[in-house]
Amino acid sequence: MNFLQVWLAGYYSPSRVVEGLRNAPAPHWGVYGQVGRGLLDALLLYLPLALRGETPSPPSYWTLFPTETYYATLIWLAPVFLIVEWLLLCAVLHVLLRLLGRRSDIDQILNITGMVALIVGAFLVAWDWIWILAGWHNEVLLGISHMLIVVWGLAITVLGMVRLMDLSLGLALLLNVVWVALGWPLATLVMRAPV
Repeated sequence: MNFLQVWLAGYYSPSRVVEGLRNAPAPHWGVYGQVGRGLLDALLLYLPLALRGETPSPPSYWTLFPTETYYATLIWLAPVFLIVEWLLLCAVLHVLLRLLGRRSDIDQILNITGMVALIVGAFLVAWDWIWILAGWHNEVLLGISHMLIVVWGLAITVLGMVRLMDLSLGLALLLNVVWVALGWPLATLVMRAPV
């Protein structure tokens, strides 16, 4: 399977994604996936919002970046942040596995999580535009819907860790709980909902 086939399989078959990643160049596909996810957010979500003159809620937590222009800031900041956060969280999982005395393959962690980021991220951009165009202005409900959608990505990630890294189901689930527990608060510092 090629990169595009694996990405598209992410919308209907977690098993095909994992099998497509089995012989994929690692961490290349993960890097392409994570960079693609950042560019989708920047160009298809934050750029149009900035051009429309929208402002986020909650406001910017950074005095360096005013709320009035925060969506414009996210055009360049979101891709950078998403890549840094991804690398950090992958490193945490790698270190945790090593501390637990388990074999770890950082390239495979990067490949699995990067591809999942693109699969889920592309869907979230489309989902966010449904909310914007429908005129729904409840960032709490949007956040809840995002968490439900992310469960699909977690399922692919857990399956990938079990099949490609020979981890137990329990350990793969635990690592994904750690990922969410660390990643969600970090994301709330920088990222903003489009409504």
